[in-house]
Order: sequence, then C-alpha cells, then structure tokens
Amino acid sequence: MQTLAFDGGPGPWILFFPLIWAAVVIGVVTFLRRTVWRGRRGPWRTGVSDDKSPIAVLGHRFAAGEIDEDEYWRRLSVLNEEFGRTAKGGGRA
Repeated sequence: MQTLAFDGGPGPWILFFPLIWAAVVIGVVTFLRRTVWRGRRGPWRTGVSDDKSPIAVLGHRFAAGEIDEDEYWRRLSVLNEEFGRTAKGGGRA
C-alpha cells in the first residue's frame, strides 16, 4: 500500500503546517484590524460618541429646523462655556 509519507515518517513537509496556520491567523487578524477594529479602542468602544455629544445634538436640531439661528448661537455659547472649549481649564465662578 502506498502512502503520502516516506518510509520513516511524513518527512520535512510536516514543518509547513504550523507556518500555514500562522499565516492564516496573521491574515485574519490583519483583516479584522483593517475592517472591524478601526477605532482606537476596537469594537468594544464605549462612552459618548461624537454623534451623541450635546453640541452635535444642537447642530442636528438646528439643521432639522427645530430651533432658529438665534437660539442655536445662544445655546452653543452656553455649551462652549460648559464644556470648556472657549475657556480652557476655567470654570464658572
């Protein structure tokens, strides 16, 4: 009966199997990093996203016509004060 192995065993080709599996694992990790895990903290990202920030919500409300321009600028100045964008490190007295 003829087998794929030589007389003494599978031969030096058996060393390629770990290399093939390592290449598959590296390829999967590289694929996931380039597609799914794009954020700094990966897909398990938590916290407030940019779309849910109060300034973004205010912008969406203005764009939808829920508030007028004067109301938008008034509320934006309050939010800028509150979140420290205009006064860095400063708080209200």
